[in-house]
Amino acid sequence: MSIKLPLQPPGTPLNPEQTAYLDGWFAGLRNRGFAFDELLPNPAAAPTAPAEDLIPEERIKRELHPLDAFPLLLQHAAANQGPDKEQTFRFKWQGLFFLSPNKEAFMARLRIPGGQLNSFQLREIAAITDQLTTGYVQVTTRANLQLRLIQPKDAPEVLRRIQAVGLHTRGSGADNVRNLTCDPTSGVDPEELAETLPMVHQLAHYIINHREFYDLPRKFNIAIHGGGRIPTVEDTNDIGWRADRVCAPGAERPGPPRAGDVVTDQIAAGVYFRCALGGATGHKAFASDLGVLVPAADVTLVTVALLRVYITHGNRGDRKRARLKHLLETWSLDKYRAETERLLGHELIRLPAGAETIPPSPDGPAVHPQVGVFAQRQGGLSWVGVAIPVGQLTTRQMRRIAELSDLYGSGEIRLTVWQNLVIPNVPDAYVETLKKALVKAGLDWRPSHLKSGVIACTGSRYCKFAATDTKGHALELMKWLDSRVTLDQPVNIHLTGCPNSCAQHYMGDIGLLGAKVKVEGESREGYHVFVGGGFGGRQAIGRQVFQGITVEALKPLLERMLLTYLRLRNPGESFQQFTARHDVGRLQVLFSGGPA
Repeated sequence: MSIKLPLQPPGTPLNPEQTAYLDGWFAGLRNRGFAFDELLPNPAAAPTAPAEDLIPEERIKRELHPLDAFPLLLQHAAANQGPDKEQTFRFKWQGLFFLSPNKEAFMARLRIPGGQLNSFQLREIAAITDQLTTGYVQVTTRANLQLRLIQPKDAPEVLRRIQAVGLHTRGSGADNVRNLTCDPTSGVDPEELAETLPMVHQLAHYIINHREFYDLPRKFNIAIHGGGRIPTVEDTNDIGWRADRVCAPGAERPGPPRAGDVVTDQIAAGVYFRCALGGATGHKAFASDLGVLVPAADVTLVTVALLRVYITHGNRGDRKRARLKHLLETWSLDKYRAETERLLGHELIRLPAGAETIPPSPDGPAVHPQVGVFAQRQGGLSWVGVAIPVGQLTTRQMRRIAELSDLYGSGEIRLTVWQNLVIPNVPDAYVETLKKALVKAGLDWRPSHLKSGVIACTGSRYCKFAATDTKGHALELMKWLDSRVTLDQPVNIHLTGCPNSCAQHYMGDIGLLGAKVKVEGESREGYHVFVGGGFGGRQAIGRQVFQGITVEALKPLLERMLLTYLRLRNPGESFQQFTARHDVGRLQVLFSGGPA
């Protein structure tokens, strides 16, 4: 006799007869040799508090899980109706962000693990953009794409067509793991220690197939850096992985010493991944080293365990203190590691006490490595970094990039966290032809110490939080400064429209935070000015030197700042190093034209 288990609403308790049936079923499986103890435990994340005691966002998620809200999206589409506040929150799980009050339309944010696209996918995104959106897309600082001004009636069709070419939007906003980033030159970079694209795809597949990872206390960023030439700024993520070599003392190394090398004879030599936790530069925090060494094959399962600890113990009562950074303000790293090991069922490899680690150089790269032509580790091939001004692409440019990647590459495009892209696998004989074609398309392959380092968030045109038109102002600044200042070292300028800091203004050599400025009683767009930020070996939080500078006054101010640096710096000194050796008061005097 069999017992039927009828479909019931989620969360409905089983009756005793059903419970006994399932207990017997699992016992039978165990007797036949099947075991489930090798799987990581799945902790219960749902709070036990009554619904009336939950904050609004947690209550909304408990009343109807946002992944189950797709029928509501279809209803809104049928009526071409924008969502109310609660549905606006839920629809973010489908990758749709309602832009009201700026625009009565959606923005769709994709999930593109590692920023890896094929030419046919880029062509279809261009077609969707032309037919159902604005005619252009934006590359984000998470190696991703955003499509804007989608009418409610068209939203389901946009999602369907994106999924039809093997991409997703699910979980690209709100309380989810955001797009996973890694080396955009994975597999082709002669400097990399480990290929990270396969790792990111494995982790992305794990996340998208486990519902538990769509109910985090807050947003969550993960990056994996395999040691390639282009930085992934993994130290600004909630979880940042970085490949390092372990070498025995006195042993011959595979190549010259490099930053991050660990010299010890207590563990086997090879390439391991170091883990850092709690980065969130919008909150002025870089990730802290967990003190473990993890083989590449174990990175996915360790990441899953780290995530599950956060899901269980993260703050669900105060969204302003819900990031992993905030949990680590009350927990030690040792406690977090111990909880992770408890889920894994074994200890992680500790960084040996007394091991020597080669520190990173405080000097930045001689050029912006995300733009330019570089030889691959495969002989006779190069990859080409393509500059995209403030990350904005027209559909005509998208189609041309897809065509060029087919003609002169391998039909592949890689997006980067620097709002540009890479075309890999270009035979050396085609490089010059590709260079000319890119320039003709309104793009560029030539690295610029100034323009290659300008990053801007969405801005007030489409974001209700932004105080300023960051992308428009960034283009104005690039044009102004490029015609007046000649740099011989790279400088990064980051413009962000609000304190959420999507463009990470705190880590720019020059960071600009949008603000409203009162001038003779009239409100104008302006910026607070920060200097001295950096990442990696130059890790630092920028310091504010000016407050409330109007856009009109900002252009000559930045020009004066850069010219003052060129005039007063020490030989070979970077802009960050120059600002670091002066206090804020002195910088204000110097940058305002005061005596040197």
